[in-house]
Amino acid sequence: MTTGIKVKPMADDERTFWPGDDRLPLPSGQDLRGRQSVRATFKLSARAIEALSIVAVHLGIKQKSLFDHLIEDAQSLKLIAREIESERFGSLHRIQKTFVVSRKTLSSLDETSRRFNAPRDALVEYSIQRLMPVITRERKRHRKRKEILGEMNEYLENGLEILQKSRMLLGEEDPVSIRLSAALKALVNAQSNVKAFVEKGEIIEEF
Repeated sequence: MTTGIKVKPMADDERTFWPGDDRLPLPSGQDLRGRQSVRATFKLSARAIEALSIVAVHLGIKQKSLFDHLIEDAQSLKLIAREIESERFGSLHRIQKTFVVSRKTLSSLDETSRRFNAPRDALVEYSIQRLMPVITRERKRHRKRKEILGEMNEYLENGLEILQKSRMLLGEEDPVSIRLSAALKALVNAQSNVKAFVEKGEIIEEF
């Protein structure tokens, strides 16, 4: 059965998904291509490579996203390019490391390198060094988390003793024992999650 309604094929340039969409900025092909992932190899110090990896793991950020964030900061990249000390950088012991980065990031890096006659590897090295204050700050927070975990462990031990006493005096089926048991189960889960997070963070304390 046909309804008699003819459906007109939508032209490529028709925009019906949003009213007033002519006011919205449209992505260009160049912008979209700039998000493509490419591989790039740099010669960096082992400490810079480790710092990038540690921050990515500790904060739960993809290393590519972190790298792109640092290098796409054009203003900081220009400041670094103006302050680079070639002799000091040349004295660093460096190793090759390949990263996955966006095409836009690589383009920004190459443009700054050409414009300021600055070594591309040096721009990356000193951009990563901007993470050092983050590592210092996170190391301090990590130590405080360990203190909290220690106190949680003591609190849990005390709670288990109270639960054992409640069961002995009142029985396992007493409402007080039941509520204490439920509260301690929640505390055990919280302690387990905190412990896992702290253990994961050990990497930043060892840096």
